[in-house]
Amino acid sequence: MTTMEGTTTAGDEFATMFAETGLPGLRPATKRHRGKGPYRYLKLVNARVIDGTGAPPWGPADLIIEDGRITGLAKAGKAKPQNFHLKEDDFVVIDCTGKFLTPGFVDCHAHIGAPFHAKNGRQPSADYVYKLWLAHGVTTVRETGCFNGLSWTLEQKAAADELRIDAPRIMAYAPFPATTDYVKSIHTPDQARSWIEAVKQAGADGVKFFGASPTVMKAALQACAEVGLASCCHHAQLAVGRMNALQTAAWGLTSTEHSYGIPDTLLEEQTLQAFPADYDYGDEYLRFSAAGQTFMQAAKPGSAKWQSVLTRFLETGHTFVPTFNVYDANRDLMRTRRADWHERFTDPTLWAYFQPQRGGHGAYWYRWSTTNEIEWRETFRLWMQFVNDYKNMGGRIGVGSDSGFMYQTYGFGYVRELELLQEAGFSPLEVMRAATAWGAELLGVSEETGSLEIGKQADVLIHRTNPLSDFKLFYGTGAMRLNDETKAVDWDRSLETVIKAGSIYDPVELLQDVEEMVSAAREAS
Repeated sequence: MTTMEGTTTAGDEFATMFAETGLPGLRPATKRHRGKGPYRYLKLVNARVIDGTGAPPWGPADLIIEDGRITGLAKAGKAKPQNFHLKEDDFVVIDCTGKFLTPGFVDCHAHIGAPFHAKNGRQPSADYVYKLWLAHGVTTVRETGCFNGLSWTLEQKAAADELRIDAPRIMAYAPFPATTDYVKSIHTPDQARSWIEAVKQAGADGVKFFGASPTVMKAALQACAEVGLASCCHHAQLAVGRMNALQTAAWGLTSTEHSYGIPDTLLEEQTLQAFPADYDYGDEYLRFSAAGQTFMQAAKPGSAKWQSVLTRFLETGHTFVPTFNVYDANRDLMRTRRADWHERFTDPTLWAYFQPQRGGHGAYWYRWSTTNEIEWRETFRLWMQFVNDYKNMGGRIGVGSDSGFMYQTYGFGYVRELELLQEAGFSPLEVMRAATAWGAELLGVSEETGSLEIGKQADVLIHRTNPLSDFKLFYGTGAMRLNDETKAVDWDRSLETVIKAGSIYDPVELLQDVEEMVSAAREAS
């Protein structure tokens, strides 16, 4: 199948569809503009450590990095390099006195732009997206859909791994073409198995599902297990009636994205969601307003049905990636529209796409009402309790942003997700574990990243203050604070330095680049 790049790779169906409509593709990142290094030998001294495993802060400690990997981590003055021939002068030393170290963050549901935005004539460049992620401490992302094409995404992944571009590590999940949402080319189990084998050979890390017929879905998930591909699913309303999230989890689905398919497992008085009489899935307002009613039709928290469903999910080893933040505007549109960062950091094309428009995915605000917001607030209450209960029973939750839709800007949406998980009932330390170790486990890269441990890749964040004290301090704008000495407002920020595989990034410089991109885009529009 021919992609926008002109090559043939299984998994590029979505990119092909948009190329054939004449919509422009996303400009890839081609070179590094920021960051120092990679340095062969780094030493971070006198730091407090939050290692991502769930352990509380400890220290002061020293962390040693050799050739992009952690080779020493011990109490201050006790850490030794793996290469015993190294001398103190061989190291670039960063004094972390009074500061905190955490692993780099893992975004379990991310998109490097999306072809939908091209309806406005252009997209922000990949550089724009990557720098916003890095500036907010995200060092690993799971690209859940590869809408720009699998081959395109794999090229960017290689460039990121080789430190040829300023970007997080990228895990590429090819979109499974078996629903009427976007493009449908798989109709039989044999076709499903052949397609899975092809994307595995092409280099995909996993598969993103939206649904399919049960026989096709089951065959595809079995094929994923056989060839060693992870899987995730946005259970589209067009498919969930005959295959909810519990069914796909039993067939081996790795993670459920968003909330779709979950309340359907909790229905007691009916077997299908009660849709409004005028419902049409093609009308985005009706689609998303009705999605805010499903949990209210389901079993109540703590009921026998509720507990039974949680137990059955737990038995499958399933993971949930709720992406609360991308639905945050549903419960308070005005607040989300007026977020502090939009003026400086939201690309004008992205902003234009967020506005009410017929047919634009996630741009359904043309009829949004007080009633819709009230229903979604109740949906959030129930959904958050489900997620928190699952975590408390021993289930794994991943942190995902799904930014680029519904007034969520890259990087900023990830921080908002941390806040919303805390709102759901997670302690700050539990949020940090979900954002690091649990995310790496879900993506199958826990041997490489996700925690500060000897032998792992040096994805490390340096924070000026304890990051558990207030997640607002992660925002690129900072958090509003009154300076009692000057009587003026300061915008305090915690994240000071991002280290990815031994390369050192200054978040301030990355954000300066983004702000310049946004200003230039506004002048050109």
